[in-house]
Amino acid sequence: MHKFSVFNCQIVSAEKAFINAVSSSTFYGKSIFTTAAIFDSQPFLWAKHWQRIIKNAGKVGINLAEFSETKVVNSLFKIIAENKITDGRARLTFFDESSIPIWQTEKKSRTSFLVNTADFRKVPEDFRLTVSPFQTNSTSPLANVKSCNYLENILALEDAKTKGFDEAVRINERDEIVSACMANIFWLKDGEIFTPKLETGCLAGTTREFVLESRSIKETTAKLKELNEADAVFLTSAGIGIVQVAEFQEKKFSRELHELTQTLNHR
Repeated sequence: MHKFSVFNCQIVSAEKAFINAVSSSTFYGKSIFTTAAIFDSQPFLWAKHWQRIIKNAGKVGINLAEFSETKVVNSLFKIIAENKITDGRARLTFFDESSIPIWQTEKKSRTSFLVNTADFRKVPEDFRLTVSPFQTNSTSPLANVKSCNYLENILALEDAKTKGFDEAVRINERDEIVSACMANIFWLKDGEIFTPKLETGCLAGTTREFVLESRSIKETTAKLKELNEADAVFLTSAGIGIVQVAEFQEKKFSRELHELTQTLNHR
């Protein structure tokens, strides 16, 4: 992470950005975030990120009245300049700092806003993918919401890493492919590219949406058998871009890069 952050629209040292310890956010993870890629000092797909922020805030019940799009995007450009970022990523988080009746301290609604920046995540050359034992609940009220209640994803990722893999495929209660722990998933079979439908419980990732708009992709419901029979598998997110998987479980894929990995080059 870079040295400076923006907290409530003011530049601060990243290590000095604090939120209320007795709040809905810290007690229950009532907060939302989005991670935007930065290319040439510009936030990539900003309109999509802002639309998701608005939609997710409404679903979770986070008050954004104090944070207009102009205010938020100005803060983002301010920290891009302060941290001298050309290419990297920025995480924008909105915390519900109000208390709730169970642990009431005040009745006032309060939201805080934080922007952290960092370099892109490092991706291993031989990216290895396994299957997570932790299922996604497609009927959860948090399905498709990028909330800070992300512990299941982190536990799934850590489980994969302890087994020697870089990421893991998550399936839902119907044994349908959903996503990876921290990314959306695509696969190639006989020249056609597929990705899970949102109904599976997968996140509507901004990079996922960009790929769908840029390529001929089939949204589908599929079982793990489809990945075992695939010609190639890809993961997408703002933090890693588009990564072609080298191995899935015991299966090794061709090292020849598919043109899908170049999609972001045409942004």
